[in-house]
Amino acid sequence: MNKRTIYTQLMEALSDTPVVFLRGARQTGKTTLVKQLAEKSSSAKNARQYISLDSATALAGALDDPTGFLQGIKKPVIIDEAQRASALMLAIKEDVDRERHAGRYLLTGSANILTLPGIADSLAGRMEVLTLYPLSQGEIAGTQEDFIQTLFQENFPTTGAGKASLSKEALLEAMALGGYPEVLSRNNPKRRAAWFDSYVTTLVERDIRDIANIQDISGLIRLLRLLGARSGTLHNQADLSRSVGMPASTLSRYIPLLEALFLIWFLPAWSSNLSKRLVKSPKLHVIDSGLACHLCGADAERLADDSIMAGRLLESFVAGELLRQSSWTEHPVTLYHYRSQSGEEVDVVLEDRAGRVAAVEVKLSASVSSHDIKGLASLRDALGDHFVRGVVVYTGQEVVPMGDRIFAVPVGMIVG
Repeated sequence: MNKRTIYTQLMEALSDTPVVFLRGARQTGKTTLVKQLAEKSSSAKNARQYISLDSATALAGALDDPTGFLQGIKKPVIIDEAQRASALMLAIKEDVDRERHAGRYLLTGSANILTLPGIADSLAGRMEVLTLYPLSQGEIAGTQEDFIQTLFQENFPTTGAGKASLSKEALLEAMALGGYPEVLSRNNPKRRAAWFDSYVTTLVERDIRDIANIQDISGLIRLLRLLGARSGTLHNQADLSRSVGMPASTLSRYIPLLEALFLIWFLPAWSSNLSKRLVKSPKLHVIDSGLACHLCGADAERLADDSIMAGRLLESFVAGELLRQSSWTEHPVTLYHYRSQSGEEVDVVLEDRAGRVAAVEVKLSASVSSHDIKGLASLRDALGDHFVRGVVVYTGQEVVPMGDRIFAVPVGMIVG
């Protein structure tokens, strides 16, 4: 069993917040994590009961009489797959308002219930939300990585680059595998592909119907496959509409659903002007590199032969690792991408609460040139002292200074 780094944050949230919602895609390990917590509390005075709404009996009770269902449960309680009975949320609010105790409810959901009408408002000030992503490379290896904190610290390490010896072949294999625990447990590539096929079909057919009335399931899966091929690119809704043969109005319904199921995510554009951040095109990423590769029909061998596809998916892979680390880092940040009016780009921009910025550019190359740092240099020159550090992630082995506050770093330094 892989140790989940977010466990510490989960316990901290339960110590001072009445309702904690642990969200994330199916098969990322939410149930395993909360059952582990329940087992650890089983001998305590306030043992935490576990109930799953995947049980038809429990689901019927929660849907038919939410208030009565909660009254019959000993608290504190874990309610798994809570998105299947959104009516519970108002009943939970009423219960918490009567008895406001920390850690009273731990909810999990494989669909983002905060996207459902009224849910976020009903539990405002009563609930903390944590996201469990597929396993990070550090969690797979049994280490706790926090490259984000390293980026912002005063002295940047130029030695001891973590898994700096990570070969290109090992990197491509890691990208093709991704971080779903079940995939990592299968050694046969055909069985991994079968799992991904079943996963996508089951999740879309089942969980979509929990949160929306969608009839064109095949169209939704077709859209997801096209989005897989576009992972790591700027999102253009009009172009996507033409490519997939769907009206823009349909895409405006479908894409938020795929996002709510934690299959895709969007990296917004960064601007020094807060009011402009919402009007620039975001970058699309599939939540897991293994899923993205499967949707593209790519394994490690194909990635080795197709540098354009591999480079784009490597960007998604690194962005995904930083997204995972942002859920537990000791240095909280918000993630963006950057594109200047003159065309300079940076793949990931990290801004902390003090307005300081670090930036990450990704290159599938064993060497870095002055051309590769143009976007980082542009951002540095625009921000001045607010720019802490920029790095170009590459497949080489050494940390190399590339200019004022800019370094080339091995990809293993981020994922080690």
